[in-house]
Amino acid sequence: MSNSTLDHVIGFVRTVEAGGGAEDIRPYLDPEFTLTEWPHALSKMGSTRNLEQTLTGADDSKSIVADQKFEIVRTTCEGNRVVLEMNWSARLLLDLPHWDAGETIRARSTAVFELRDGLIVSQDTYDCYYTAAG
Repeated sequence: MSNSTLDHVIGFVRTVEAGGGAEDIRPYLDPEFTLTEWPHALSKMGSTRNLEQTLTGADDSKSIVADQKFEIVRTTCEGNRVVLEMNWSARLLLDLPHWDAGETIRARSTAVFELRDGLIVSQDTYDCYYTAAG
């Protein structure tokens, strides 16, 4: 695992954090990219998305959240795998279960990235949302 692998993943996260849409995140992702979100407070069944669905979601997210912040707490790297443990927050632009528009939503998240030929081929996310005030 080279520093460039970790740097690539962190570059991707910082691009998402900056509100990057499809055009901005596309250079980080392999054509066979798969995003798996494991079940959480906003998606009881979780979801799996391919590259095109992920790119569409990146553009759509601009109408859902603003001011995203990813505080990277810990990184673990092995081979072509990068694991990030992060504190995430964003300001909601619409009402969601547990929160109203304008509120800040927060989660503790772990994301596992697999890379191939320098591009992210998969991302598994495990999000634990804080749904109580505090």
